[in-house]
Amino acid sequence: MESEIKLIVKWNSKEYEVDCLSENDSIGTLKEAIFRKTGVRPERQKLLNLKFKGKMPENDCLLSALTLKPGFKIMMMGSLEAAIADANTVPDDLPEVIDDFDIKDGEDVAIENKEVYLSKIDKRIREYEIKVLNPTRQDKKLLVLDIDYTLFDHLSVAECGYELMRPYLHEFLTSAYMDYDIAIWSATNMKWIEEKMKLLGVSTHNDYKIVFYLDSLAMITVHTPEYGVIKVKPLGVIWGKFPQYTPENTIMFDDTSRNFLMNPQNGLKIRAFRQAHLNRSSDRELLKLAKYLRAIAQLESFVNLNHRHWERYLKARRKEKKHKHRDPEPPSSSDNPPT
Repeated sequence: MESEIKLIVKWNSKEYEVDCLSENDSIGTLKEAIFRKTGVRPERQKLLNLKFKGKMPENDCLLSALTLKPGFKIMMMGSLEAAIADANTVPDDLPEVIDDFDIKDGEDVAIENKEVYLSKIDKRIREYEIKVLNPTRQDKKLLVLDIDYTLFDHLSVAECGYELMRPYLHEFLTSAYMDYDIAIWSATNMKWIEEKMKLLGVSTHNDYKIVFYLDSLAMITVHTPEYGVIKVKPLGVIWGKFPQYTPENTIMFDDTSRNFLMNPQNGLKIRAFRQAHLNRSSDRELLKLAKYLRAIAQLESFVNLNHRHWERYLKARRKEKKHKHRDPEPPSSSDNPPT
């Protein structure tokens, strides 16, 4: 007698139960069942965490070959036909910044030094297990990266994950890896982080290595007078786990400034990568930031840097180099030829 299989499909932050399947049904049959539940056509579906011999299974692969447990959650990417039809239309009312706010002068300092939040950080240091992927390297600084809207546009429509990847991602990470250990910290769960990094080819790239992942469980909540309770990413959790990283050699990129509220001096607010289907050809943010990382990599300390003005810093460096090129220093007396 065939065993009935019940699965859960997670898509667009919602969960859908898919039943009436048996071990002898195929991936193609599963996709048809998902289509009936979600409206996403089978050819649009990307079932991220289904693997057969290390690869995404073909449509004729039987469910029995995957040995799925009852209630297994399938993470799906895919777009409805209506969304694809509207993909090339930019909304007139699209705000410049979404899901973020500006911190008032002095408010970040007040929050950063409150004992109640420092105690929460101490608890995370004791109890949270960072997922270490590769060994740290001696004398390297640390770059901490967000995922959504920083490296990846997870809401725009696309045929595949590659189309949602921020342009020049691998070039940027390869360049940064020369001077920095690279960590990923996302406000999602660890399973999603792992799947997104696989999808983007980050976790298996030959030219750089990610040192560790942190997920939402490493974050803490803080209270701000104007915005109430919010979750943030305190770098003190990393510094407590890895003493070689400090405020002097750590920089964090995130598209929302609230995430580095506990460490405002170490945060750089990157321009959010949204509307990937429209902006893939013009976005150069990672190329510019790779230059900034190289420019500051030789500094002994980041403490005196204001990362809000990173573009201004690069312009000043370029002017300085041009000035030196145009007006070389006169030779010293020892360099003068004998008369």
